[in-house]
Amino acid sequence: MTRHPFRRRRLVTALASLLTLLALVFAAPAPGASGGTGWWDPVARPAPDSQIGVTGEPFRGTDAQGRVRGFVDAHDHLMSNEAFGGRLLCGSTFSESGIADALKDCPEHYPDGSLAVFDLITKGGDGKHDPVGWPTFKDWPAHDSLTHEQNYYAWVERAWRGGQRVLVDDLVTNGVICSIYFFKDRGCDEMDSIRLQARKTYELQAYIDRMYGGPGKGWFRIVTDSAQARSVIEQGKLAVVLGVETSEPFGCKQVLDIAQCSRADIDRGLDELYGLGVRSMFLCHKFDNALCGVRFDEGALGTAINVGQFLSTGTFWATEQCAGPQHDNPIGLAPAPAAQSSLPPGVAVPSYAAGARCNTRGLTELGEYALRGMMQRRMMLEVDHMSVKAADRAFDVLESASYPGVISSHSWMDLDWTERVYKLGGFVAQYMNGAEAFSAEARRTDALRDKYGVGYGYGTDMNGLGGWPAPPGANAPNPVRYPFRTADGGSVVDRQTTGERTWDYNTDGAAHYGLVPDWLEEIRLVGGQGVVDDLFRGAESYLGTWGATERHRAAVNLAAGSTVTAASTEWNPFTSYAAARAVDGDRGTRWASDWSDDQWLRIDLGATTLVGRVTLDWERAYGRAYRIEVSTDGTGWQSVWSTTTGAGGLDTARFAGVPARYVRVHGLQRGTGWGYSLYEVGVFST
Repeated sequence: MTRHPFRRRRLVTALASLLTLLALVFAAPAPGASGGTGWWDPVARPAPDSQIGVTGEPFRGTDAQGRVRGFVDAHDHLMSNEAFGGRLLCGSTFSESGIADALKDCPEHYPDGSLAVFDLITKGGDGKHDPVGWPTFKDWPAHDSLTHEQNYYAWVERAWRGGQRVLVDDLVTNGVICSIYFFKDRGCDEMDSIRLQARKTYELQAYIDRMYGGPGKGWFRIVTDSAQARSVIEQGKLAVVLGVETSEPFGCKQVLDIAQCSRADIDRGLDELYGLGVRSMFLCHKFDNALCGVRFDEGALGTAINVGQFLSTGTFWATEQCAGPQHDNPIGLAPAPAAQSSLPPGVAVPSYAAGARCNTRGLTELGEYALRGMMQRRMMLEVDHMSVKAADRAFDVLESASYPGVISSHSWMDLDWTERVYKLGGFVAQYMNGAEAFSAEARRTDALRDKYGVGYGYGTDMNGLGGWPAPPGANAPNPVRYPFRTADGGSVVDRQTTGERTWDYNTDGAAHYGLVPDWLEEIRLVGGQGVVDDLFRGAESYLGTWGATERHRAAVNLAAGSTVTAASTEWNPFTSYAAARAVDGDRGTRWASDWSDDQWLRIDLGATTLVGRVTLDWERAYGRAYRIEVSTDGTGWQSVWSTTTGAGGLDTARFAGVPARYVRVHGLQRGTGWGYSLYEVGVFST
C-alpha cells in the first residue's frame, strides 16, 4: 500500500484541531458566567449572578453606507430606585455586594407586601405580593409591577447583546411624591436626587469596566457627544446618553402662579447638568411648574397626580378649549382614595368640562428662557409631557431658529405633531406598547419615516412607574419561539434565567429589561420585518438628530438694530410702542399700530443682502392675514410670503432667498379688535 505522509499529517492536524474545538465547547462557561473567550465576555463576573441567555458575538461596525446600526431605547430610568426618597422603587441596578443585595424588596414590603402603598395606588388590589426577589422571583419583576427593579445591569446587558446600541438614561424624580410617601431614607430635593443618580450611573460604568479588565473596557459607555457615541457603537458597545425628566428642574416650581426660580437659577442649573453629561431634558413633568404646563394623566393615576399638583403648586390643573386640533389627555376622574386623603379638609379634586381638553398653562417666559438656554448649549428638548400649549410654543421657537434638537421619546406628545418633529430633524420613539398596538402605530407613521428617511425608536420607560406589554399567552397566534436570532442574524437568544426563575415572554410579557429582545421578536412576528428594520435604523437617526444639534449655529439676525418705520404707532402716555421696539432684541418691548387693518412695518437692512426667512413674535394683537414683502430700493415691492390663517404666537415665514435691502410686514386683516403688535421681528438669509 502506498503511503501518503502529507495526507497523514493533515489528518492528524485536523483531528487535533477538532479535539481542541470540542474541548473548548465543553469547557465553555454557561451564558452569563465569567471566563468567556470573546471580547464581549467579562473576565470576572460576580458569582452568583444572572445569566444572559444570548450567545454569539455582538455585531459591530457600520453598514455598507457607513451608517451605524442598532436599536434605540430613547427613554429608560436606570437609577430611579435612588429617586422619590429612595424607597418607592425597590431593588437596584447593581450592588457591590452582589445580586442578592441588588435584587431585594424594600424592608416595609415584608412579609407579604401589605405596606406596599404605591403598588396599591397604581395597581389596585391590596398591594400584597411575595417580597422575595433573588433567587426565587415569584412575584417580581413583572410587567405590571411598578415598584420593583427591572433594570438590573445583566438584564440591560441582555438587551445590548440582543441588538440595542443606544440607551437614554433619564435621571428622574418628583419632590412631592417623595414628600408625601411614607417611607424614605433621604431628602426630597430634586436636584440632589439628579446629582446622585448621575453619580450612580458613572459608578455602574466603572462596575462593569472592572468585570472586563479596567477603565474603558466594558460594554456600557456613557457618551457626551454624537461622535463619541458613534465610536462606541462601531466597537459593538452600548452608548448611554444622560437625560433629565423631573418636575421641578433647577428648583423651578411655581406656587399660586408665582415662580420660585430666576433666570440665574436656570443658567446655573443648565451649566451644572451639562457638566454632569446631560444632553437632553424635559422642562416639565407631571406637575405644572414655573417653566411650562403639563400634558395630563388619565384614570385614577391622573387623579392622584392632580392631587400632587395641588400639593406642589396650590392649584389643581385648569383646562380650556383647545385652539387647534391637538389636545391634551383627558384628566383622570376615577377615585384615588389613598392620594385624595392627602388633601386638606374641605378641598376636593374638581370636575372638568368634557370638551375642554387643553391645559391653560403653556410655555412661560422663564420656560422660553430655559429652552433658549438649552439651545445655546446644544442640548436636545424632550417635548413629551408638555401641554399642547407649551409644546406649540416650543415648536415655534425651535422652528424660528431651524433647531433640530427635539425628541418625542415615549408617546406623550400629541401624535399629530410627528411630522413637525421630523421637519425639524428631530427623533421619535414610541412607548413600549404591546406588539399589536406598537406595530399599528409604527405602520401609521411609516410613510412619514420614508418621506424624511429616518428610523424609529422605542421608549421602554422601565422603572418609570408605567406598565409594560402583558404576556401574549402560550397559545398566541404568533408566539415567540426559542431560540431565535437577533435582528442582525449574528447572535442567538434563548429564554432568560436569573436565579431559580426562567422568564418566557409568552407567559411573562415584558417583565424586565432583559426581555426587550424577546419583545422585539414578537414585534417581528406580529408587525413584520419592516417595523423591525425601521427600529434597527434607529441608532443612526438618533445620532443624526444629536449631531445636527451639535453643529447648529444661530443665524445672524439682519434686522437687529436696523432703521425701522411704520404706517402708524399706537400712542400711550406711559409707554413707547415705536417701530424700533420690534428690532431691539428685548421681548419686554413691542411695536403696536393703530387699531385698523391696513398697517405695515418696514425694516431697512442698510444694504442689499439675501433674505430667505422672517420670524414674527406677535403680542396678543396679531395679524390673521398678512404678507412679507421685499424691495431693493424701498419703492418697488415684491410679495414673497403670505397667509390668511395667522393665529399669533411666533410665526416663521420661509421662502426662496431673494436679494433685498428692505423688508416689510404688511398687515391686511387683524386677528383681534386691537391693531398689530410685534415683540420682535427677525430677518435671516436662510
